[in-house]
Amino acid sequence: MIKNIAFGAFLLISGFISAQMTAMSGAEAKAFVTKVSSETREIKTLQSDFTQTKKMDFLDKNIVTYGKMSLKSPNMLSWKYTKPYQYSIVFKDSKIFINDQGKKSSVDAKSKTFEKINKLIVGSSNGKMFSDPEFTVTYYKNGNFNVAKFIPKSAQLLKYIKQIELHFPKNQSTVSQVNMTEASGDTTNIVFKNTKINAAIAASEFSL
Repeated sequence: MIKNIAFGAFLLISGFISAQMTAMSGAEAKAFVTKVSSETREIKTLQSDFTQTKKMDFLDKNIVTYGKMSLKSPNMLSWKYTKPYQYSIVFKDSKIFINDQGKKSSVDAKSKTFEKINKLIVGSSNGKMFSDPEFTVTYYKNGNFNVAKFIPKSAQLLKYIKQIELHFPKNQSTVSQVNMTEASGDTTNIVFKNTKINAAIAASEFSL
């Protein structure tokens, strides 16, 4: 459960791509990275509702869950699933705190895959994810979105993640959709809506 939520967290912020993607030129990719990195540097907090859809080969129906994501710079992140079950996970102070319908626990995130995942999530709000040494990044576009595709470099991470796509609506510097393919072939799609940037976030959002 922790793995699925952490992978689903690559997230950060809507709509499905319907048109064929084409690769950006070197100049286009450089301009895109510069723009996103510059504009997201001003983001201190980020809040969004999300819908997560997970497709698994051995299940006939997709698993759809709903919740709220909260991020506070530099390194606090909260995912709270509200439907069809209640499950919360908070990344804070190099630890992962979990509340599974009232059952609380914590995991040391240092030197673990979770630390790398957390770095990318936070990095997606400040543009630093483009320079993460753990991934090879390529850039694509269509009529509606700019897309950054991340491929893990390390064998450790490739055991879990095949690739991650972050979708940025044209003329927007925050992520609206995340598509992740796991090594098993299972896929996770997260769509964000009602996004608020630099609004006050209660401290209780990061405590369980």
